[in-house]
Amino acid sequence: MTATLAAPDTPVVRPVPITRGYRFELVKLLSQWRVRVLIVACWLAPAVFVTVVSQQASLPVDTLFGRMMHATGWAGPLVLLGFSGSWALPLLTSLVAGDVFAAEDRLGTWRHLLVAVRSPRRIFVSKALSSLSVIVVLVIGLVVSSTVSGLLVVGNRQLIGLDGHLLSPGDAAGRVLLAWLCALAPTLALAAIGLLGSVAMGRSPMGLLLPAVVALAMQIVQQLPVPVAVRLALPGYAFISWNGLFTDPAQRGPLLIGVIVSLVWAVVATGLAYLLFVRRDFTNPTHDGSGRRALTAGLVPLVVLLGVSVAALAPVTGFGSGIEQDKVQRSVAIEFAHLYRLQTKQLNRADVTEAQLQTAAECTKGGDQVAARGPGNDWRCVISWHLPGVDVAGSAIYQLDINPLGRYVADGDGPKEVNGFFLVRTPSGDEPNPLWQFDGNIELLPVK
Repeated sequence: MTATLAAPDTPVVRPVPITRGYRFELVKLLSQWRVRVLIVACWLAPAVFVTVVSQQASLPVDTLFGRMMHATGWAGPLVLLGFSGSWALPLLTSLVAGDVFAAEDRLGTWRHLLVAVRSPRRIFVSKALSSLSVIVVLVIGLVVSSTVSGLLVVGNRQLIGLDGHLLSPGDAAGRVLLAWLCALAPTLALAAIGLLGSVAMGRSPMGLLLPAVVALAMQIVQQLPVPVAVRLALPGYAFISWNGLFTDPAQRGPLLIGVIVSLVWAVVATGLAYLLFVRRDFTNPTHDGSGRRALTAGLVPLVVLLGVSVAALAPVTGFGSGIEQDKVQRSVAIEFAHLYRLQTKQLNRADVTEAQLQTAAECTKGGDQVAARGPGNDWRCVISWHLPGVDVAGSAIYQLDINPLGRYVADGDGPKEVNGFFLVRTPSGDEPNPLWQFDGNIELLPVK
């Protein structure tokens, strides 16, 4: 009789679940003093900024909605959104997503992490989700802090849109929230670029700086007289196109395109970072990134994506600047009519409708020496309107400065009783003259 020995069960080694890896990576991020400082700053600094600026005599009139920070609390989060899209959000994505992989290279902890988790794929997902969570917390802090301080300091009042119509506090709240939600799309695109730089460049500080450098390059391009297709194909355009939410009807076309383009960039950049990460040789403790691989698997695909986006958008947007004479005239006439009614109410005069005013504008550029199209500070508009029971039409002159993004500032140039003074005398005291100077926005897409 022979005895048979049963082989003991071989233990099955399973990778750590993504949820546990996510919690581990999130704790690692939140334990860094740099991330803690960012969270505190994003939840406190906007409140201080809005409170201080709203109580000053001079306002940031060169910033969209800056001239309204005395009038309504909803202007504060919009001013902060304009600043954040240019500087704060690119910097935040650099400091969080741009360093999430490179930190392991500097500390030499990849071997320990691989032994514990046993799956490069799960490590990548955990790190990407944890950095995204921190970025969302930072953005929420910017929104909540600036909004609460604006409402407490200035008040929950009506907001004047970029075409002169009044938005109720509830409508303004919804559009402010939607504008910040749309700004999340380009923030995700920059975060994905940060992940790609952190993976591809290893210990190099360029991985940390990549989102900020890309954002700065996009800002420079946006200020150049490039075709609309190139402008909309850049992932940062949604930081700008939220302006269209504050017109009636809302200019949703450029905003939707900007959000979609940003999300596509986020998906592509994250996918490239993932492919580079799972193919990496972790046995080399001195890995500093592969310059050739970063170029061929990182930069080249993004350049191709930009070219494909431009080619796809060109038939829809056209090949010009999008700023044309008829668009300028229509925008200025509509906004003047809305603001004229607001001034009429201030002066306690009989109300009139836009249909009764029959407002029209004739705009030229460069004194008829150049074609009336494109950006510039040499636009001049003569606005005419009619009052019921008055035979002679009224007229007013405005000097316009239109930037390449379609935003313009209209500066009143007479007559003085209409737009010649900053203040108007009302039965309740002096108030800002809505017709003296105002901001507007021209939709760059073709108008049907």
